[in-house]
Amino acid sequence: MAVQLSGSQTIAGTVDDLELELLLEGIYRRYGYDFRGYATASLRRRLWRRADLEGIETLTGLLDRVLHDAACLDRLLGDLSINVTEMFRDPPFHRALRAKALPLLRTYPFVRVWVAGCSTGEEVVSVAIALREERLLDRTRIYATDMNATALDRARGLSFPLEHIDRFADNYARAGGTGQLGDYYVARGDRAVFDPSLGAGMVFAQHNLATDRSFNEFHMILCRNVMIYFGRDLQRHVHALFLDSLTPLGILALGRKEAIADADVAERYEAIDGGEKIFRRRR
Repeated sequence: MAVQLSGSQTIAGTVDDLELELLLEGIYRRYGYDFRGYATASLRRRLWRRADLEGIETLTGLLDRVLHDAACLDRLLGDLSINVTEMFRDPPFHRALRAKALPLLRTYPFVRVWVAGCSTGEEVVSVAIALREERLLDRTRIYATDMNATALDRARGLSFPLEHIDRFADNYARAGGTGQLGDYYVARGDRAVFDPSLGAGMVFAQHNLATDRSFNEFHMILCRNVMIYFGRDLQRHVHALFLDSLTPLGILALGRKEAIADADVAERYEAIDGGEKIFRRRR
């Protein structure tokens, strides 16, 4: 039976917390991936799932495996990356982006857009299609970043499972698309391969929001459904990174369940569409 320390705290509980802390610190020191600011409950579940799949009974054992086996690290990164995505996810957001945000980019001779946490590329292609239909793509450079190299490799291919296309096409129509999604891809086997010209102005690169710095100045940043997995301190860090990266009057788009919780950060923005979490940096 676990020995009581104070209240409901137990020795077993403190050991588990310590193992978690050591695992995250070890990953950071050995490989540079920083998960120390992630929301603890979700992170713990993902780590234990990986430990179970590896046949390991403790988080300390998982740390030992990760430190000496880079392939295990790759599997773990896949578990910790947020890869739930689809084309034109949340169509009302994409409709608002097209109607209220993209027109603000017309005044620039050249536009830089950053899709942070791009996963396997569905949102990147969605944004590229909207920019083309709004006659902005030819003068836009899209930077698509993710910490997961495997996801980035898939994103570079601009292809998605054909079985999802009907849902993507419905999203596209409800998002305000002006044509047919089928105009942009060809079917090859079980994949829908999108027009390579959509990717002509794209740059794919590995970037860790927790540890890496700003790398350019952007007119629009999309980081949707990523920070809901971050703790408060890491959210504050990422918002500082975005402020360093946005031009004056630059646009920031977040996920519907995300908010700018820090009052000092929030006052740096004005809402373009508060319901869809699209903001514009003040001068």
